[in-house]
Amino acid sequence: MNGGLRGGVAGFATMPGHLPPQSRHLNDIVSARHGAWASPLSAAALATASSSLGQARAVGGRLLWTETQPDAGGRVALMALEDNRAVEVLPPGFSVRSRVHEYGGLAYVQAGARLLFANDADQRLYSLEGGRPPWPLTPPGLRYADGAAAADGARAFFVREDHRGAGEPRNTIVVLDPAREGEGTVLFDRADFVAFPRPSGDGRLAFVGWNHPQMPWDGTRLHVGRLDGDALVDLQAVAGGDDESVIEPRWDADGTLYFLSDRGGWWNLYRWRGGAVEPVAPASADALAAELGGPLWQLGQSSYTLLGDGRALGCLCRRARDTLALIDLASGAVTRVPLPFVAFGSIDVRDAGTAIAIAAAEDELPALVAIDLATGRHEVLRRAAQSPLPPEYVSRAEAIEFPTAPGDDGAERTAHAFFYPPRNPRHASPPGELPPLLVVLHGGPTGHSAPALNLQRQFWTTRGFAVVDVNYGGSSGFGRAYRRRLRGLWGVVDLADAVAAVRFLAASGRIDPQRVVIRGGSAGGYTVLCALAFTQVFAAGINYFGVADLESLAADTHKFESRYLDTLVAPLPEGREVYRARSPIHHLQQMDAALITFQGAEDRAVPPEQSRAIVAAVRARGRPVAYLEFEGEQHGFRRAANIRRALEAEQYFLGRVLGFTPADAVEPVPIDNLAPPPR
Repeated sequence: MNGGLRGGVAGFATMPGHLPPQSRHLNDIVSARHGAWASPLSAAALATASSSLGQARAVGGRLLWTETQPDAGGRVALMALEDNRAVEVLPPGFSVRSRVHEYGGLAYVQAGARLLFANDADQRLYSLEGGRPPWPLTPPGLRYADGAAAADGARAFFVREDHRGAGEPRNTIVVLDPAREGEGTVLFDRADFVAFPRPSGDGRLAFVGWNHPQMPWDGTRLHVGRLDGDALVDLQAVAGGDDESVIEPRWDADGTLYFLSDRGGWWNLYRWRGGAVEPVAPASADALAAELGGPLWQLGQSSYTLLGDGRALGCLCRRARDTLALIDLASGAVTRVPLPFVAFGSIDVRDAGTAIAIAAAEDELPALVAIDLATGRHEVLRRAAQSPLPPEYVSRAEAIEFPTAPGDDGAERTAHAFFYPPRNPRHASPPGELPPLLVVLHGGPTGHSAPALNLQRQFWTTRGFAVVDVNYGGSSGFGRAYRRRLRGLWGVVDLADAVAAVRFLAASGRIDPQRVVIRGGSAGGYTVLCALAFTQVFAAGINYFGVADLESLAADTHKFESRYLDTLVAPLPEGREVYRARSPIHHLQQMDAALITFQGAEDRAVPPEQSRAIVAAVRARGRPVAYLEFEGEQHGFRRAANIRRALEAEQYFLGRVLGFTPADAVEPVPIDNLAPPPR
């Protein structure tokens, strides 16, 4: 129930600072109702700009990464930097994407002279070597992700997910020969889930495993064994447990195993050597007041790297804002690297003294950057595209902290959000009119929203909406205690925090409390539906593949999340009444808001039946409702035409519901139960 960073170009305004003809004279301020402001950011431009960069790795001096291509049906291209040019590695017809856990993750690995990659269409591993066309290495019915190769390239280790039998797919650690066809030899199969198979230089293998009902941010175990041919012997668990999340193991050249653990309340850097675990940074270090690492939604994430000179470079997240820091592995000293970015991913070492990362700023779309660790200077190597939004239109995030519902012990609590005021230098509102508010909820629900440039937020702020992006209790980036607020209370804590954000902004006179809309996808979509069913705060809801019936979700969703609700809500069957009490579809008697819902027809995480059922129920209730389902889309939309259509439908829908006329000419969407506008 989660999602990543976005970037791109498009539309008539392809250069930052270029204004559409009617906006060239900024002194010509036009008065218009909030919501009806003319924006230089069209839905078409935003859709084309929805390309993303990911999975960056530096291998043998070669820099590789993936790029999504919305205008090519959401294809994921594998790219390389050659002579300072970005070039495609694979021929047309291949899309590099793994669907292990449905969310996938690292989908390629360099093994000696061979490049192995997961092809989206059939989920088989393919091998690319020299001038030969890619050829299939593994049979159908199996999925692979999170690969790592031995130093000599003769063996590659993967997470494998076997879908060939009945019941749940089986997840295992396998080793295979990159030069020979085969499904791989199973090294470990004694956990429901596995991740991070990482070979050492002295013949050992580290990996992470966990079992139902834990999620990888709840409790995992770090295992180490010795490779004896194609067998794993002397296996031992060296860290972790049911109540400790251990992720991202990395071997140093001296045989020390580094990893991230939240045993101290925050994910931070630890090491295993001499048979003992010890923290890298002392208790007083700044690193311990921030997260180094994050929830494992996609396999192969890289929140830090070992530089090979006695230091590590890691991404520290404090209150959902990232910074890069150098960590001295001997002393634990932490030194921040001053960079103009607020979100990082895919951190790796390129060569002596240079690191790479995918980084996002408050006013620029994500980029692949190289960082000189001696000077702190950075170079942009690749941007998926330039932002189509002129910089003077960008609404910057304002971090807010506000009171919310108390905990079970009665103690006062606060929650967190980023507030984006309306911003458009060409427009002003009529005197006395306050802006409508769009409340945004991230997916997960174990995730967070960062203050990086997000064109979907700016789409609304440039049209006169205020936006509040809520990092409700349960979000990562605020420590384990905050992340665990949602345990047993999904649909309660998140909803209370969203309502509290509205009340806080209304009390400060910054928004119109009569025109509040709530928007979210997946887990965020569930909170949207709860907000409409259980409160009277919101005039409308925008739901992207949200959960309407918790018990149905528990029965229908994929393996990775099939027991997630044990922690978020309650175990079944004993918790059935709680499931029913918190399922919006059973509680629409008091619903008085309008709803628009979007769904991918091939979604396995939240099946289409969820959206179809809630739309039918709202229609029967007699409330305004609209529904768009897109063929070929899964959990999150990847095709430019569908992204555009959905945004324009949102705009048309809110115009009809809130009573404004969008400045854009948008295609209407059928809305059931909508009273005709007054003549």
